[in-house]
Amino acid sequence: MADDEVTKEVASLARVQSYDTSKLPRRDDLGRELSFEEAVKPADRAVQLFSLIPLDLLPQIPKGMRSQVRSAADALFSILEQMQKFSAQQASATEIRLSLINQLTDNYEAWFTQLSPAILFATSTRQDFSRLEREARAASQAAADEAASLTKKLVEHETEANRVLAEVRKVAAEQGVGFQAVYFKTEADSHDTIAKDWRTYTIVAAVALGIVAAASIFLYKIPFLHPGDVMEAVQFSLAKLAILAVMGYALMLCSRTFLAHTHNAIVNRHRQNALLTFQALVNAAKEESQKDIILTHASACMFSPQETGFTKHASEGTSNIIQLLGKAPGMEKAAS
Repeated sequence: MADDEVTKEVASLARVQSYDTSKLPRRDDLGRELSFEEAVKPADRAVQLFSLIPLDLLPQIPKGMRSQVRSAADALFSILEQMQKFSAQQASATEIRLSLINQLTDNYEAWFTQLSPAILFATSTRQDFSRLEREARAASQAAADEAASLTKKLVEHETEANRVLAEVRKVAAEQGVGFQAVYFKTEADSHDTIAKDWRTYTIVAAVALGIVAAASIFLYKIPFLHPGDVMEAVQFSLAKLAILAVMGYALMLCSRTFLAHTHNAIVNRHRQNALLTFQALVNAAKEESQKDIILTHASACMFSPQETGFTKHASEGTSNIIQLLGKAPGMEKAAS
């Protein structure tokens, strides 16, 4: 007898779990106004609630809980069957349709309360806590391994970054003097540009002087410039000489300025090249005294005054030689 009851309870639950809610709307039979399309969603939710109880575990649930499950399942199935048998020709069809939909929606909370103990029992029975513990330990170990891997990578990256930084500092220290060549390059380019302008001025001044000199030969043939006596001839000649002298002086200034900027461009280009090759000489030197001599030359190249192209400077070669003699290896040994 007890087995028959259990079988009926399982059948009631299985009947609800396997119910096809897509049959509920019946729009072709009932029309759009009386169809049960609104009942599909709450019906699906109710069926899903009953599906949380496995059929094979229902016999293990106490009789009181099974009775509640069967009662709730029969109530849901009854509502669904009434929707399937609903006829648009029956009296008060609209009110009955709305009442069935409301019953399906309003009874969900009561069914949830009735099924909660059985659902809780099924969940606790189905749950493998040892598996969860193993999964948790595996996840923890995976996280620890990932953290260790990231830490190792960070250490490697830090080591590589420190190495690169050391190399950069080393190169910067070695090439510090050579990098100053950019200032001389800028200055040389500036002088080159200005020299081109003054070369044009020089050519224009030379052409103008040549034209004026050639034209002055024939000025006396112009009637109002033709001298009438010796005094006027002297004045005329002096005026031509003055004009030619002024233009010649202008030509000389233009040419000297052109040559001065060309000279300064060459000097700065020489300093640029000297500083760019500085490090090669330092690397070739084996003794500190030799490096000091090279450094002295580099300093002299950077800071010694250069000729402007207009004036001459006395050579400082003697003082530089005296300074270098004091740093020569032989002199250092003699001093010691």
